[in-house]
Amino acid sequence: MENVRATTRPALWLMFSIMLVALNLRPSMAAVGPLLSAIRGDIALSFSLASLLTMLPVMAMGLAMFFGLSVSQRLGEQRTVVLSLLIIGLATVSRLFLDSAAELILSAVLAGIGIALIQALMPALIKSRFSDNVSVCMGLYVTSIMGGAAIAASFAPLVMTRTGSWRVGLAIWAALAVVALLFWCAQRAGTPTPISRSVRNESFFSNSRAWLLAIFFGLGTASYTCVLAWLAPYYVEKGWSEQNAGLLLGFLTAMEVLSGLLTPAIANRSRDRRWVLVVLLTLIMAGFCGLILSPQHLSLLWPCLLGLGIGGLFPMSLIVSLDHLDNPQRAGGLTAFVQGIGYLIAGLSPLIAGMIRDQLGSFEWAWWSLTGVMALMILMVLRFDPRHYARHIQ
Repeated sequence: MENVRATTRPALWLMFSIMLVALNLRPSMAAVGPLLSAIRGDIALSFSLASLLTMLPVMAMGLAMFFGLSVSQRLGEQRTVVLSLLIIGLATVSRLFLDSAAELILSAVLAGIGIALIQALMPALIKSRFSDNVSVCMGLYVTSIMGGAAIAASFAPLVMTRTGSWRVGLAIWAALAVVALLFWCAQRAGTPTPISRSVRNESFFSNSRAWLLAIFFGLGTASYTCVLAWLAPYYVEKGWSEQNAGLLLGFLTAMEVLSGLLTPAIANRSRDRRWVLVVLLTLIMAGFCGLILSPQHLSLLWPCLLGLGIGGLFPMSLIVSLDHLDNPQRAGGLTAFVQGIGYLIAGLSPLIAGMIRDQLGSFEWAWWSLTGVMALMILMVLRFDPRHYARHIQ
């Protein structure tokens, strides 16, 4: 594809459109946690079953990653994004008419498929169109993803309070898809071209480095999905109102937005990202320890630490994957593989945490488990020496 410099007007218009599209990639999941007690009051849901509202769309995202690039090759990137936004919008607005747990879960899965189609093609598009500013543009893209989560988590309880319906609190976010669809279709000069059909679909299943990157991404995203699903219910159990718990989750995701914007810009100064990754993982561990040991004291500090760590870790995991290959299409294929396997791993964390809550009556052991996972990831970071990337993936 033709490279577009990030300083041109078409490129800025394209980047703005990408950010609007990215706002739609989390509200369908982020709005659920703060409204869970109201949903459970209407629909019979155990914590294990409620975890499927986060787990299944994440798993669907993982599975859909493996054919997302093929879809974009057939339809072109422009139409693929349009199709994805339509799927997300329809799945979200359908929640106005839900009467059972199965219908609610189905809407979440459909939204997950739409999300995956976009996430599969965006890294390749960004690396190709903004080759001089990949880290910064990936940071803007991921920041927008987390911004959508922050908006939904913060305002879904308010919408429910004003309308008296949790269904409206879940469905109203279809409006974001409409706005993104209008802007995406309106942008012309910066319209992305389809991924080149001459590039072969490369399989990374036999590459050990690709698996290491995928496992690293999956374990890091597990902390995000688990916090997204259970932080608000955790504080509701501690006596907080749904609105305050939702605002706390919104604050955490606002910190993710801040970190997702600043961390890639800071890391862009060096190709060796290891020190940044270690700092981010340490912040997450400190946040989980605070949630366990002192959840009611310094209650803004722990979500702040978690948000700063998780918000930076998500884009940096993808940037490290993109660093391994110079060719945008091959790098896009690698990140699609990394996200595909990674989301399948991450999708299990809300279910496991929900089962822990059902069996032990508390989320604390889930937070301890994730703290241990972050410590393991620090050891994995030591393997990401950029001087040896070329020999790991040819």
